[in-house]
Amino acid sequence: MPHHHLRASSRSCAWGYFDPEREARLVVDSGETVVIDTVSGGPEVLPEGDFTIPEELLEIHRNSRMEMPGHILTGPVAVRGARPGDVLEVRIKAVELRQDWGYNVIRPLAGTLPYDFTEKRLLNIPLDREANVARLPWGLRLPLAPFFGVMGVAPPAHWGRISSIMPRAHAGNIDNKELVAGTTLFLPVFNEGALFSCGDGHGAQGDGEVCITAIETALRGTFEFIVRRDLGYAYPRAETPTHYITMGMDPDLDQCAVMALRDMLDLIQEKGGLSRQDAYTLCSLAGDLRITQTVNGCKGVHMMLAKSLLQA
Repeated sequence: MPHHHLRASSRSCAWGYFDPEREARLVVDSGETVVIDTVSGGPEVLPEGDFTIPEELLEIHRNSRMEMPGHILTGPVAVRGARPGDVLEVRIKAVELRQDWGYNVIRPLAGTLPYDFTEKRLLNIPLDREANVARLPWGLRLPLAPFFGVMGVAPPAHWGRISSIMPRAHAGNIDNKELVAGTTLFLPVFNEGALFSCGDGHGAQGDGEVCITAIETALRGTFEFIVRRDLGYAYPRAETPTHYITMGMDPDLDQCAVMALRDMLDLIQEKGGLSRQDAYTLCSLAGDLRITQTVNGCKGVHMMLAKSLLQA
C-alpha cells in the first residue's frame, strides 16, 4: 500500500486545539500507512547545552502561536470514506524517539496536588536512545516506553474548536500509557474523513501522570488507518496484543470508572456472548480498573480484561 509521511511544521500543526473545521493536511485511503512526526513544548522548555532540538520545533515557535492552552498536534489526516457513525481503527505500528531529551514540569495550582508545590520546576531530561533509558537527576536510569499522550479525531461539529487538554469522546489527551507500538485504538468518527491528529509525545509515564507532565518529547509514529462500519462504538476503545481496554473520561473519577466498566460489560457481551450479569461477575473477578490520568480536567479510568478470558 502507499506510504505517506506527514512532517511537523507551522502549516501541519495546530497549537492547542482540535477543530472540526480544520482542513486536512493529508488525505489517505483506508488501509494505508502514515508516518507522523510530532514535536512538543514552547520556547520556555528548550534545553541548554549539547542537545539536539528539532528544527521544525523552532520553526513552529517562530511562525505559530498557541491558539488556546494545549499541545502541538500534527494533522489532521483525513481517511477517505470515513463518515459520522463509523469507527476509525488506528493500528500503532511503531513509536520512535526523535530527540535526545525530554522535559518534565511541575506547576503551582496544577496537577493532582495543586496546592502542595509553590514553585515551578522544569527538568530537562537526557534520553539515551541506544540504551532506551532516561537519565534522571538523582541517578536513576528509567526505562523508556514511548507513546502519544494525544491521539484523536476531530470532535463533533457543534462542539466547535476545543482545547486539546481535556479528553472526551473524540479521545484526544487520553494519556494512556498502554498505547505503545503494537496496540490498536478505536475511535468513533464525528466528521467526514475522521480527521486524526496526534502529539504530546511521552518517553515514559506512570498511570496518573500526577504532576501534570510525563517525559514530554518529540516522537515519530507509524499508523495504519482502517475505516470500520461493522463496530458502531460510541466511545474510544483499545486493544493490546493480550488485553481489551475500555475507557471513561469525566471530571468525576467515580464517573470515569462507571463509564469504563459499563463499556467493558458491553464488550464482553459482544465478544464473549455472556449475559450482562455474568459479564459483571467476570469484571469483578478478573477485570482491572486503572487510573489513566488525574490531571486533564476530564480525568481518566481505563479497564483492562485479558482476551484469553473470552476465548472458547
